[in-house]
Amino acid sequence: MKHVDIYTDGACSNNPGKGGWAAILIYNGHEKVISGGYPETTNNRMELFAIISGLMQLKERCSVTVYSDSAYAIEAINKGWLDQWQARKWRTSNNEPVKNIDLWKSLLIEMKKHQVSFVKVKGHSDNEYNNRCDAIAKSEILKLND
Repeated sequence: MKHVDIYTDGACSNNPGKGGWAAILIYNGHEKVISGGYPETTNNRMELFAIISGLMQLKERCSVTVYSDSAYAIEAINKGWLDQWQARKWRTSNNEPVKNIDLWKSLLIEMKKHQVSFVKVKGHSDNEYNNRCDAIAKSEILKLND
């Protein structure tokens, strides 16, 4: 099975506000960069959208490691919150509706297609790919101002 690393980031100018996202897919020494933006969104939506978009690029079942600086996205998966939300019919432990259900459901669909693990990286630090994703996501916000 092929292994692909996907680095992702989302950004938002104000929150909510204009947002951008980016993903860098790395396979066998080759990189593919994808990105986009939305005129009215939140940072968490952009973080999730970047992950989903990266996974959607894969044309066959792969082993995937997703790297993100989003505690919201990574902890929801790695700490089992996503499973708990589903078990409670998309309610949080405080019985509040889970935010961004549409994107969480899309992420689950994409995760089922692959063997995916998630790694939290420190944002705005020394991770080259995370920094590149951050810069690309922010550039997508600037495009919305043109």
